Amino acid sequence: MACKRLLHPSLACVISLLGLASFACSDDGSGEGESDDEGGPIENPLTDPESGPAAGNPEGSCAIPAAAMPADVSSPDTVIGDGSPESCTSAAVVDAVAGGGVITFDCGPDPITITLEQTAKIFNDTGPEIVIDGGGLVTLSGAGARRILYMNTCDQDQVWTTAMCQNQDHPQLTVQNITFVDGNATGEEVDGGGGGAIFVRGGRFKLVNTRFFNNICDESGPDIGGAAVRVLSQYEGEPVYVVNSTFGGEPGLGNSCSNGGGLSSIGVSYTVINSYFAYNEAIGNGANPAQDGTPGGGSGGAIYNDGNTFTLRLCGTKIEHNTANEGGGAIFFVSNDRSGSLVIEDSQLCDNPSAGFETQGYPGIFVLDDDDAPQVSDSSLAETCG
Repeated sequence: MACKRLLHPSLACVISLLGLASFACSDDGSGEGESDDEGGPIENPLTDPESGPAAGNPEGSCAIPAAAMPADVSSPDTVIGDGSPESCTSAAVVDAVAGGGVITFDCGPDPITITLEQTAKIFNDTGPEIVIDGGGLVTLSGAGARRILYMNTCDQDQVWTTAMCQNQDHPQLTVQNITFVDGNATGEEVDGGGGGAIFVRGGRFKLVNTRFFNNICDESGPDIGGAAVRVLSQYEGEPVYVVNSTFGGEPGLGNSCSNGGGLSSIGVSYTVINSYFAYNEAIGNGANPAQDGTPGGGSGGAIYNDGNTFTLRLCGTKIEHNTANEGGGAIFFVSNDRSGSLVIEDSQLCDNPSAGFETQGYPGIFVLDDDDAPQVSDSSLAETCG
């Protein structure tokens, strides 16, 4: 039975939309592509990050909990660069990330784009705390050819540090004051792929004052997602904090993937505070599981959440002008056992068309949980922005 233009899906359609991928520890690499691009600071050929919007929703005023505050970088373990733009190379970034600890940049007083020749990968025994702080001046580019940043506690190539790789408290990764552009995870297969700019499995993760422009992952697939960010297996179900960050924001800067143009996860909670999502796209078709004759996907233009017990909490966040070919132009939220919660506080959602289906009365949202409705307070949800 096709699930097109549905407001209250029948049980058959509800079942057809449910899907939870299972993940096992993998010893495969991330499989990033090769490139002849020369490393170092260059004008990005695909996206001009200086033309993009600032990080975060300027209208957001929600309080930030202590756990979501920026990390202290006053005593860095590694400083990339010696004060000159030429010293901030792809190799320097990749080596610094592999070494772990607190990482900052000294590339001169002006904004700089560093185009990576290979994905920067975190090793799980270099923490427990790992911080990457761009100082508000640094953009990392995948040149449209590769994922930018990778962390996976269950990837043996990145060192196993506990017997429970899917539920360990380290590394504790903070990414802050930095921009990610033109990341590309198309064709990545480890743990389901996705995560055009950043892929994280395990440990703890938070984003503060970050921007994501023009990142992509696979165009189709029922559960693959996260053009900007894909997160799995966070320790003890603790939330990923996304604070004062921007995903897209202007025409031509949006992120696109089969599902979840901005954020995507399986069984992971997010707390999104004072952030902005605009012009992101879920471009697959056929939903999850894929309808007969389709490749699947197309849900969650800005955010895609699937799993059992998890929470998506938005506060002070604006989501507008995102699109989905199937369900949830803004948000796709499916709690398979109905134990999850979608909470929207002091936020604005508008003009997020769902070409296939959404929950009646909540434009841009498809939700399956105990109430089959989000918990909304002091917020505006509208078909159009006015």
